[in-house]
Amino acid sequence: MRERYVLAPEAAFDLVEIWRYIKKQSSLEMADRVESVIRDRIVFLAANPGAGHWRKNLTDETVKFFPVYSYLIVYRPDTKPLQVVSILHGRRDVEQILKNRL
Repeated sequence: MRERYVLAPEAAFDLVEIWRYIKKQSSLEMADRVESVIRDRIVFLAANPGAGHWRKNLTDETVKFFPVYSYLIVYRPDTKPLQVVSILHGRRDVEQILKNRL
């Protein structure tokens, strides 16, 4: 059985934007592959909420970070189902984005 997770509205929008960007820059196949890998990692995190790491330099909130390609999955490890709050490119201003979302 696959572990359950919920994407916050912002995280769902992040995933759509990632897919659109990759499709435009590369191809439909690559966009689909990256989305699939991100979703697979989220399922992994739902089953293993201790994975990833804290980034107290970015936020004091109780969220963990898990890298996938150039992206960071930001999630709340103590939620059932697992709540993904953001999926952000690592070069973005992650600290500022999270201040507005958390």
